Amino acid sequence: MHRYQAIIEYDGTDLHGFQIQKKDNTVQKLLQYTISKILKEKIKIIGSGRTDSGVHAWGQSAHFDTKKKIINIGKFIQSLNFFLNKKFISILEIKKTNLSFHARYSAKERIYEYIILNRFASPSIDTNKAWYIRKKLDLNLMKKASQKLLGKKDFKTFQASNCYSITSIKTMKKINIKKIDKKIIFHFKSKSFLRNQVRSMVGCLVYVGQKKWSLKKFENVIKSKKRKFCAPPAPAHGLYLLKVNY
Repeated sequence: MHRYQAIIEYDGTDLHGFQIQKKDNTVQKLLQYTISKILKEKIKIIGSGRTDSGVHAWGQSAHFDTKKKIINIGKFIQSLNFFLNKKFISILEIKKTNLSFHARYSAKERIYEYIILNRFASPSIDTNKAWYIRKKLDLNLMKKASQKLLGKKDFKTFQASNCYSITSIKTMKKINIKKIDKKIIFHFKSKSFLRNQVRSMVGCLVYVGQKKWSLKKFENVIKSKKRKFCAPPAPAHGLYLLKVNY
């Protein structure tokens, strides 16, 4: 048995998330079908984590096992992309790894990116690629608020009701917020995240940036550990799985 890791980029606009579903097109479903077809054997794809419907990825990581060694990886990637590009999925890299590697459980860090387009004019190019907010956001206030999310703490406030994680305690290693032209770009780094956690945190930070909430209010929302006090989650289309580190 041979194990391979794949790095995958995709536009999630017309995809129903990563996890396989019977009726709808998902990243996992399309990858499994295409790789199985080319290798002529049943392949199972294991991803580093699930992304929801509408969420994009610059660098999703996954692995699969195959009975035969892939001789020409470059040609294999080219063949996969011939079919997958039509669904806005691209295989960026495939490399052979050992059988102890696991795309999900071997991950040491996951980095998510969230993009907000903050300007008066509505988007054309960035439609479904960023969260459009017309009202000017206070970048410095959001940066100050983001510091309250760092470290090991209970993120239950930001946990979706359909999240089945064993614990809501996570360690946020790093948060970076920067503005490039009219875009505000968030980077969140942690070993793992709860379902909807990033989008919920961004939604709350935007409330601070819009001055709907004070820093103290934001801190109290975190401490409450109650989902009902959380701001509405940021839209899925502004979220990207940027990178998975092992």
